[in-house]
Amino acid sequence: MAVACPPVIDIGLNLTHKSFQSDLPQVVDRAIAVGVAQMILTGTTLAGSEEACSLAERFPGRMYSTAGIHPHHASEFNAETLAELKALAAKKTVVAIGECGLDFFRNYSPQDEQRSCFREQLELAKELGLPVFLHERDAHEAFAEILEPAVASLQGAVVHCFTGNPASLHQYLEMGCFIGVTGWVCDERRGGELRELVPEIPLDRLMIETDAPYLSPRDLRPKPKSTRNEPCHLPHIGKVIAELRGIDYTTLARSTTENARRFFGLNEKDGTLL
Repeated sequence: MAVACPPVIDIGLNLTHKSFQSDLPQVVDRAIAVGVAQMILTGTTLAGSEEACSLAERFPGRMYSTAGIHPHHASEFNAETLAELKALAAKKTVVAIGECGLDFFRNYSPQDEQRSCFREQLELAKELGLPVFLHERDAHEAFAEILEPAVASLQGAVVHCFTGNPASLHQYLEMGCFIGVTGWVCDERRGGELRELVPEIPLDRLMIETDAPYLSPRDLRPKPKSTRNEPCHLPHIGKVIAELRGIDYTTLARSTTENARRFFGLNEKDGTLL
């Protein structure tokens, strides 16, 4: 008799990416088959957020989306963008504002414009009563300076794809943030520090994500022919995290699923118990 897969929720993936155009139904089926019960599609531009919302609407109760402007695109942000994001966020499938934050590694948008764009989206999230899906890279001090005074007024905050150091992790936790962990943890070369920090994340603050099609777990065996990451790899990421924490995968899956449901209000949005 087959053992049922414990349900898990992928809190951050990019299914609107062009690499999924030819086989999206099969990608979704593969994810469902291994227990990926729900998926939160990431919005990074206004057009991308609209596309993510439209795709989520095709899979009611299975997919949801975020609406936001990534710091790379902060230069595109203006009052009209803000108004359109607000209108989009009123839709049933939109469960968070973001991906928003700061990225001083690439600096595709000037840092002052990134700061302004980030602040405006935090204010929008406060106004709408939605949590925020956050991005921070090489910008911790400035990011924390903006986030810390705002976070108590937010419905919730998750630092997506965390790859920071111990000091930044504990500052985010002290703020009350959730932490999103990706397949970066499966790379013993680049992810060594994250692997050491994973046991320090309280289980009730941890969520898991693939960031597909990016960050495919390096330790997948057999090694996939394609480097494209898929949501079906989420259980593998979860099992690596569980092993690093010294707990069983079912416990990890149950906790991160409960965290995601509560954070994004999935039961309230859909009324579906998985």
